[in-house]
Amino acid sequence: MPSSVTIVGQGYVGLPLAMCAVEAGHVVVGYDSDAQRVRRLMNGSSYVEDVSDEILARALETGRYHPTDRPADCAGFDVALITVPTPLRDGAPDLSCVEEAARTLAGHLRSGACVVLESTTYPGTTEELVAPILESVSGLRAGADFHLGYSPERLNPGNGLSQVSATPKVVSGIDARSLQVVQQFYDTMVEKTVPVSGPGEAELTKLIENTFRHVNVALVNEMAMFADDLGIDIWESIDAASTKPFGFMRFEPGPGVGGHCLPIDPSYLSWQVKRRAGTPFRFVELANDVNDHMPEYVVKRLMMAMNSRAKTIHRARILLLGLAYKPDSSDARESPALSVAEALVALGADVRAADPHVDAAQAPSGVTRVELTKVEVERSDAVVVLTAHSAFDYDTVLANASFVLDTRGRLHGPNVERL
Repeated sequence: MPSSVTIVGQGYVGLPLAMCAVEAGHVVVGYDSDAQRVRRLMNGSSYVEDVSDEILARALETGRYHPTDRPADCAGFDVALITVPTPLRDGAPDLSCVEEAARTLAGHLRSGACVVLESTTYPGTTEELVAPILESVSGLRAGADFHLGYSPERLNPGNGLSQVSATPKVVSGIDARSLQVVQQFYDTMVEKTVPVSGPGEAELTKLIENTFRHVNVALVNEMAMFADDLGIDIWESIDAASTKPFGFMRFEPGPGVGGHCLPIDPSYLSWQVKRRAGTPFRFVELANDVNDHMPEYVVKRLMMAMNSRAKTIHRARILLLGLAYKPDSSDARESPALSVAEALVALGADVRAADPHVDAAQAPSGVTRVELTKVEVERSDAVVVLTAHSAFDYDTVLANASFVLDTRGRLHGPNVERL
């Protein structure tokens, strides 16, 4: 049965969910406090790559999608989803957006309604932070008067909208009835739901997924540094190890980690472990240290390569390929490519960057946006591959670059040095 759904936050998570909810037949209010974002949505212009303008237009044409920046428009929901950012501030979780979203929804909370937190956070947030806010503002009791649960987002930016329904959805509730209501709602949107016993288990699920990736990326990043010192091709070794049909999962080195998940989410778990257990989460802290220093290592490798060619970084013309944190994505949040660019600018380099996906406004100060052309490659003292977008003409790079530092293992050639 169609529900009235309010989704707080219309970004990389909230907007795709809104489109899927509309497609499932629900009436959706997409609330975002950013008035400029809302105007774009109302005009049929999407800023999230997994939601094309055509998909957005179809949702608007149904009359069941209503973008708004007015809190009052959130009233009347049967189900509300919180999909707002959860950044780090000085190494600690910043849940101010979650708190504000909960207060906004609490003012319109009705008996029998359901609220689900999707934002990545530390275990305990749903029951210890969101529930008290909803109860204190609304005067209703979680479980007795309204339903409450947690369901971690599992979106992979750049993989299209179909991933939402195809990816199993972990669901939870603060009690049996809340779990039932939460699961019934998501069953209308995804092929499979995976119920767990409580919000804490669901919150930890997301952090396990991201910490697993974070630690393994750090492992191969550190191996790449040691392999270079030993004169060994780390990429060839990874290819060989990947032929083992059991007991191995492929991870690749790179200039660092980006997006919201890896640079931030494991630190939420580490922070909560230290706060509750009083001990450090050593794997996460070590992974943070390795991955955070990868942009610095990339710059060091470039400096060494330039020095061996009797050139310096200062006043050198450097062409960076890719500013996004992952291939074929416009998502530059926490991208290590931005850190590399900023460091090169600080060293006095003439930094150019080509990226067919990332908006020009996201380029760091001092970086000139260019197209990847034969002339641009020829005029560069070095080309650095930071994001392996499939749209790049790598043949042009190989044929015309005097030197290439490839941090993604994409290229081979006498003028190429790989991370």
